[in-house]
Amino acid sequence: MLRAGAKILGLLVALLRRINPPMTTESQSESPKKGSLLVIFLTVFIDLLGFGMVLPLLPIYADQYTMDEAGWQLGLLMASFSAMQLIFAPMWGRLSDRIGRRPVLMIGLAGSVVFYSLFGVATIIGNQPDMQATGLLLLFVARIGAGIAGATISTAQAYIADSTSLENRPKGMALVGMAFGLGFTFGPLLGFLAVPTADSPPGPAPGFVAAGLSAVALLLAVFKLPESRRKGGELAARKVFDFGEFRRAISVPSVALVLVAMFVCVFSFANFETTLSLLIKGGTKTMNTPFKLSWGQVCLTYAYIGLTLALVQGGIVRRMAGRVNEGTLAASGALLEILGFVLIAFAVELQSIGLLMGALAVVVAGFSFMQPSLNSLLSRRSDPERQGMVLGVGQSVNSLSRIVGSAVGIPLLGVHLALPYYAAAGLMGLGLILVIIASRSGSDYAQESTRL
Repeated sequence: MLRAGAKILGLLVALLRRINPPMTTESQSESPKKGSLLVIFLTVFIDLLGFGMVLPLLPIYADQYTMDEAGWQLGLLMASFSAMQLIFAPMWGRLSDRIGRRPVLMIGLAGSVVFYSLFGVATIIGNQPDMQATGLLLLFVARIGAGIAGATISTAQAYIADSTSLENRPKGMALVGMAFGLGFTFGPLLGFLAVPTADSPPGPAPGFVAAGLSAVALLLAVFKLPESRRKGGELAARKVFDFGEFRRAISVPSVALVLVAMFVCVFSFANFETTLSLLIKGGTKTMNTPFKLSWGQVCLTYAYIGLTLALVQGGIVRRMAGRVNEGTLAASGALLEILGFVLIAFAVELQSIGLLMGALAVVVAGFSFMQPSLNSLLSRRSDPERQGMVLGVGQSVNSLSRIVGSAVGIPLLGVHLALPYYAAAGLMGLGLILVIIASRSGSDYAQESTRL
């Protein structure tokens, strides 16, 4: 599979070089255009509109098409997207180190158009009598393809790293997080509009609208997004897959520690994010949930989560970034998430929708502090010439933790509704310790290079 992927990406390199020719010496000396950060923000935001529209409905779609009481099929469906990001994020990142960020982002957006369209087709087929199995199969294909296309998010982070100084790096990473938050605010709202009535199952419209939004983002990237790479990527070897280079990148102790902290923290969070839709909506595996929200209310809940994420990252984290170091911000986020997970478990036990909504705000605020801070810390400790690949490895670590999280969280939900959130709180406690250790070990790449 990897060899086949390497050949396909090799062909893409030749095509993309025509779209994004190598920079001249003159162009290499120029900084990215003044509005480049705004354009990358809009590109990520519009693409995440589509992702945010589909995500809250995905477990509910799958729950309709499966008869798997243990929840393994649903867990695999949720994990398939992350599995592809695990494999392809470093590859896209390394390719972007070699040929530039812009063409890689463009091919990812084009893939999103195709596979969100397939998601809509899968819904149409799966809603037909005796066609649920075929619909589920197509959902798997759509999510696998969307995972490959969406693995370019690390390239967007590398674009931010190219375009910001070390001092402004945390603010830049928070800008991407804010785009995520706004996408998750308005995406679910669009999904809500796509629900025919308050309690009817969603139709194919979310998938098709998501494809249309990704098409708009693609056009924005084609006509408005400048290239951010100032060099030709001399250290990015000719191979797209170079495991020796990968080993050298993670052999830096400070980088490896950050990656381990990211894995545990996101694994904890994945127990929450992969079970939330089933917890608040109910289904064949969660009939005893005390909440039983309608389809539309599920979308509105995710919009509330996205709005909280955008407000905290845009209004608080970006203001604190640069004044407070990344380690302190990430540790504060981990503490907030521990509190939030415990409150969710209490909300389930007490059957309190008000407490649940408050707990969601606490969890999302904690994530808003933690995730961009860890990404910024990873970027600061990476060689700028390998930044796309290293941030791709970071995205892969996030994906692997989400795979494990969905494989653990959904079965735990079937045992007891509060169990995934107690487990998440315990895991985040370990994550907090690792964040503190990682932030206090090592230093920025430039400082380490000077010492060597």
